[in-house]
Amino acid sequence: MISHIRLAAAFCLLLLVALLVNAARVQVIQADSLDSNPANRRSTIDRFEQPRGQILVDGRPVTGSRDSGQQLRFERTYTQGPLYAPVTGYASQTYGTSLLEGAEDGILSGTDPMLAPLPFWNDITRAHEPGGKVVTTIKSALQRAAYTGLDGRRGAVAAIEPSSGKILALVSSPSYDPGRLSGTGAAVTDAWRRYNDADAQPMLNRAIRQTYPPGSAFKIVTAAAALDAGVVEDVDAPTDVPERYVLPGTRTTLPNDARGCDKESLAYAIKWSCNSVLAGLGVRVGLGGMVDAAGRFGFNDRRLRIPSGVAVSNFDQEMSDDQLALSSIGQFDTTATPLQMAMVAAAVANGGDLRYPHLVERTLAADGDIVSRVGDRTYGQAMKPRTAYRMRQLMVEVVESGTGTSAGIDGVTVGGKTGTAQHGVGNSGTPYAWFISWAQEEGAGRPAVAVAVVVEDAEAVRDEISGGGDAAPIARAVMEAALRD
Repeated sequence: MISHIRLAAAFCLLLLVALLVNAARVQVIQADSLDSNPANRRSTIDRFEQPRGQILVDGRPVTGSRDSGQQLRFERTYTQGPLYAPVTGYASQTYGTSLLEGAEDGILSGTDPMLAPLPFWNDITRAHEPGGKVVTTIKSALQRAAYTGLDGRRGAVAAIEPSSGKILALVSSPSYDPGRLSGTGAAVTDAWRRYNDADAQPMLNRAIRQTYPPGSAFKIVTAAAALDAGVVEDVDAPTDVPERYVLPGTRTTLPNDARGCDKESLAYAIKWSCNSVLAGLGVRVGLGGMVDAAGRFGFNDRRLRIPSGVAVSNFDQEMSDDQLALSSIGQFDTTATPLQMAMVAAAVANGGDLRYPHLVERTLAADGDIVSRVGDRTYGQAMKPRTAYRMRQLMVEVVESGTGTSAGIDGVTVGGKTGTAQHGVGNSGTPYAWFISWAQEEGAGRPAVAVAVVVEDAEAVRDEISGGGDAAPIARAVMEAALRD
């Protein structure tokens, strides 16, 4: 009888062990796969059980949360959603997250391990902390000036503090309201479909996710490359590049919109935007030199994050000389985001030292304790300090008496460069109007801001669109806002 009891006890112990092993298998080994199983709604319900953390601009939240009373309880809300959509992105119960909402999702949702009171606390308890806060570098005055300046036209603005790399404004136009995508149901799916089907592509972040031919604004890169390489030693000396410049290996003559470009100096060529001079100088620098120079400004960098991903600005690494000539004036396959061109202006303004652009200043726990801080760091030396000094002078002349006079601000040193980028088959498309610039107040030790503006206006008369006329006034308004801030 006792042997039967012992046998039954041993069998029960074995069953208990098997039960514990199976529980461990389900709760530990298979936990991740079960959590990510689309049929398991527990993690989704848990994700929206508490309010999402806030994104801050100038210390004030531009996001919030609303208790919907539904199973997925808290929905994201946005203050002035269209104004800040290129910064925040969206956080949707249906379509996930984008931009800062995606890049900083762990902090905002409370799941980031850095928010936990102890190491591995969240893994052990399967819980998450209250959502943290993301403090951005954006300045509301600059953001609004850029948004108002574009006035619904297709285009974008990026503004950077040259000495630190802080992104002060990031605007894409036309924009959209991310709050319409926050919840679930027919209204959300209808809004998603309307936004994505619209010809104007309001959900496209043109400031960091769209590349354009930069046109003559790229001549700043080519001029810096020529000075660094010693191809040009005196910016006021003739360059010996003829005005009827024939693209190497072809019979094609490169036209100039400006007059009097024949064998003119680099200073004259930048001031009046001579295609022939800069194309010829680019060829003299050579493919390797131009690729290296463009790379120092940030072109061809696939790893750039702000922390959201940024589209790659392109400068081809294999070209014939005729293609190099066109690329050196921002044509052929050369493309750039507005953020990239703001980096070009910032490098000139900051003495050649290009700072890494960033959109987040620090992250905070819900109680305000600092979780992480994004320090200023150098991206690299885009050009020699002496070259940067010369380029600053050339860009100032563009604004004082050249093609960019509409960007001038009384009592302020402003440097700029216009660009009117051709595109389409046979250059038949409406040109993109570019303006890149920087501003430094009299007596200030360093420039306040560097700005890049691109306007693509399908409604404009083709011959009337220009960087000086369309984009420069927007840049001026942003610079004025930076100087007042």
